[in-house]
Amino acid sequence: MDKTFQPADIETKWYQNWEEKGYFSPQGKGDSYSIMIPPPNVTGSLHMGHAFQDSIMDALTRYHRMQGNNTLWQVGTDHAGIATQMLVERKLAAETGQTRHNLGRDAFLDKVWEWKEESGGTITRQLRRLGASVDWNHERFTMDDGFYKAVQEVFVRLYDDKLIYRGKRLVNWDPKLHTAISDLEVENTDEKGFMWHLRYPLADGEAT
Repeated sequence: MDKTFQPADIETKWYQNWEEKGYFSPQGKGDSYSIMIPPPNVTGSLHMGHAFQDSIMDALTRYHRMQGNNTLWQVGTDHAGIATQMLVERKLAAETGQTRHNLGRDAFLDKVWEWKEESGGTITRQLRRLGASVDWNHERFTMDDGFYKAVQEVFVRLYDDKLIYRGKRLVNWDPKLHTAISDLEVENTDEKGFMWHLRYPLADGEAT
């Protein structure tokens, strides 16, 4: 017997036992109760903010589970799109001196998936270490086939029902990433420049 209490050993043992016996799976006969965990990005590992919010969701989930509700705490991770691409590109440049263009599309995508497995594995280990009572049998990733196809289908339905529309608008084009980025990812800075005034003829021939 250890001279001092080792919580990590005890908690890991019992968490594995609970997971193997399916204690976190939906099984209550009462009303359905579900929480979708805000999927952490695979760009890194969990931080204190995740621990804070997950503890609250875990308490709510366990409470409803003990009340006999058919309870699901849905777990998953998010691909994070451009942020993950940038991270993998920097890693690739530091380790091999290559760019995604030198490597080629398919080989670069393989590198991205390798990073997802590495980072996603870290996140799931952290959640287990926190004791999060999520149902691992329902774990999802935002690039899973069924998942992103469902999202596409919803947008098509919304378009067909005329609840959304397709149109043209100005976008923030990143010449380095070769893609459009959101307004939230743009840093606005004031710069001294020129104000150009243009004169052009109108359709009826009059000058402006």
